[in-house]
Amino acid sequence: MINQIAKRLNRKDKQRGFTLVELAIVIVIIAVERSKAGEAFAYLASIRAAQERYHARSGSYAVLVADLDVSMGTPKYFTIAEPVAGVCADIEACWTMTLTRAGAAAGFGAYTVAWSEEGYVNDPLVSTIEAIPAINPIS
Repeated sequence: MINQIAKRLNRKDKQRGFTLVELAIVIVIIAVERSKAGEAFAYLASIRAAQERYHARSGSYAVLVADLDVSMGTPKYFTIAEPVAGVCADIEACWTMTLTRAGAAAGFGAYTVAWSEEGYVNDPLVSTIEAIPAINPIS
């Protein structure tokens, strides 16, 4: 009788929640995706600095990444959109650039990270990573 009760209790314990291993796996998946998102933030910060140098030399922001003196390699996990005129609609005065997560994103789906001449664009309509605070390196 005691063995039957122990078996039932043991079975109920297993159905009650997640195991430590399952929780550890979820934490690792989130950490890995967060580091990949960090790559986008670092790249766009580098683009912002290069845009400011370009603007100081030419009086306008660049419309091609190839025109910038970026010292950082292309992000491995993101597709890059060229800089476009920002909210002011004039590339001479402002710009926006968006990276989109390419490939499998650990169940988070495709998300975007956008920067402008002012830095990270924390508008969830532009930077959809805002809706996923678990992987947003600055939230």
